[in-house]
Amino acid sequence: MPFIQKDKVFSKKWLINYSLIVIGSFILASGFVLFITPYKIVPGGVYGIAIIVHYLFDLPVGMMALTMDIPLTLIGIRVLGPRFGYKTVVGFLLTAFFVDGLTYLYGSEPLVTGEPLLSSIFGGVFLGIGLGLIFKSKATSGGTDIVAMMISKYTKLPVGQLLIYVDSAIVMIGLLVFKDWKIPLYSLIVIFITGKVIDTILQGINYDKTLFIISEKHDLIRDKIIVDLNRGGTFIEGKGMYNGSDKTIIFTVVNRREMAILQEYIHEIDPGAFLTVINANEILGEGFKSLKDKISS
Repeated sequence: MPFIQKDKVFSKKWLINYSLIVIGSFILASGFVLFITPYKIVPGGVYGIAIIVHYLFDLPVGMMALTMDIPLTLIGIRVLGPRFGYKTVVGFLLTAFFVDGLTYLYGSEPLVTGEPLLSSIFGGVFLGIGLGLIFKSKATSGGTDIVAMMISKYTKLPVGQLLIYVDSAIVMIGLLVFKDWKIPLYSLIVIFITGKVIDTILQGINYDKTLFIISEKHDLIRDKIIVDLNRGGTFIEGKGMYNGSDKTIIFTVVNRREMAILQEYIHEIDPGAFLTVINANEILGEGFKSLKDKISS
């Protein structure tokens, strides 16, 4: 979780970040109101607990989440230091406001009645988009993230691993309270889809491929990459494990079309070449999106 980041008030960056928080909070709240809460789905986090409390005591989901977020943030600041900036506070305040406001205006019925699986899928998409936009503003969701970080401080266990434990415990509480095995199963679907959508929002959809090529015709392959494909790459010197012979490994990144062209060419000049193809989640640098644009976006 990042330390406090100060954006100049009313600057372009400030406006973009807070616009992302407002839009992300609204989409996140819509996911809960339209898809998640009506089917008693418990997708971890403070909103998972708030949904359980809502059905036990008929209390507003947003208000209950807020009563947990505020003390957790204050305790987190005391235990962990100033890691939680104004944007995080604005994010969970807006989310709670939108959740209860939309519930008041729309009601408590699901958008699609009798379709808990469909609602789990689209609920996960909405939650992922909302959280992804909030994370892009360099804010965080607070809540159980703070609990995991505090436990990590004293146990030295990884925060990501602890977050899984905390959210899993909340899902199991939902099972115990509602006594329905379908609820944790739907909840796991929501958690999985939410994580994938967050990754897509933060990293973008990328079809680039990372190639490692070992071939005696490395100079010819180099020319193909540079001249025909107009791409760059790196020679990495290595040794073969079996006989200790010197090897030249080509490291390069291309798109899917260029990969097909390069594979066909390599097959023509050196059928015995060795290729490793890896999906590149994100490529930053010359010829692709710059690191500066990534950080400033």
